[in-house]
Amino acid sequence: MLALVVATAVVGVRWWRDVHRSDLDRAMSLAPDDGDRFSWTDWAGVRDELGVDLSADSPQGEVVDFMAAGYDADLTSTSALPESAQQLHVHYGFSPATADWELFSQSEEGAVVMLHLPDSTDWDLIADRLRRLGYAEPDEADGVWAGGSEAIGRLGGVTPEVSFVTLLEDESLVLTSDTEGYLGSAVEVALGDAPSVEGFEEVVEASGEALSAALYTGAQACGALAMSQADADDQAEADRLLAQAGAVDPFTAYALSVQPGLDLRLALAFESDEQARANAESRAALAAGPSPGQGGDFSDRFELGPVEADGPLLTLDLDPVDGASVLSDLSTGPVLFATC
Repeated sequence: MLALVVATAVVGVRWWRDVHRSDLDRAMSLAPDDGDRFSWTDWAGVRDELGVDLSADSPQGEVVDFMAAGYDADLTSTSALPESAQQLHVHYGFSPATADWELFSQSEEGAVVMLHLPDSTDWDLIADRLRRLGYAEPDEADGVWAGGSEAIGRLGGVTPEVSFVTLLEDESLVLTSDTEGYLGSAVEVALGDAPSVEGFEEVVEASGEALSAALYTGAQACGALAMSQADADDQAEADRLLAQAGAVDPFTAYALSVQPGLDLRLALAFESDEQARANAESRAALAAGPSPGQGGDFSDRFELGPVEADGPLLTLDLDPVDGASVLSDLSTGPVLFATC
């Protein structure tokens, strides 16, 4: 009887956790395990945040206006699709105007865009559109529709990331890539036939129901955000500020996200609780000071809010200054308070 009770409790906990997973968490569980850069956009959340209601039948002008409003709110910089949104909406049958969410995964081996579509999606219509555009239809339902540069070139204004397309109707997913072989590998992951990425669990949980986010492995962040990208004078100033702030340790994962309400959260995962606590002080000092390499002070872009170390996880909440594009500005280096 005791074993039965324990087993039932375990199943209950797993069910509760699955039900309460964020969409970002679900998306990352489907992403290729070689990914080191992930760009997240919760398109349904962005539309809600901006008070926009669109459907597959919405005029293309409304889509253009939506994308412009999203850009102004700094909610679209992580997407692979803004420049293609109008063409995708009109000619493909899926786009940021109707998608639930998008995860853009990148690695040294390739890149893949994953879109989750709503229950109302007309999958037969999407397939018909691909045929009309000249995509070669696969033999299997989960195969790759091969368009290449010729198919996307017929329209113009379409990113190479939709050169190859796979429709996974049962999973409500569309996967696209500029490389046929890499897309095939990514489909295996999305179907559960190959391992997904690991190491982001803490920063993903801390990011909650993010509207948009940039996530990096520690190694990727250390390169993308490094002060080595700054000029010699800015590097010298950074060295001085680091000496004043105290030691900083390398982190294992990084996530900078825009939250509902448009505040931001930075989440860093460390090797130990001690490192997280120590970095809470040093990185908070850096985030409240000058911004060498970016220009001015970080306070020109945001007001630093609560800084918390919880186990090996460090979070910094950022309240953006009106008009500041914090996510797009600080997703590329140099960023002093994210230095390794």
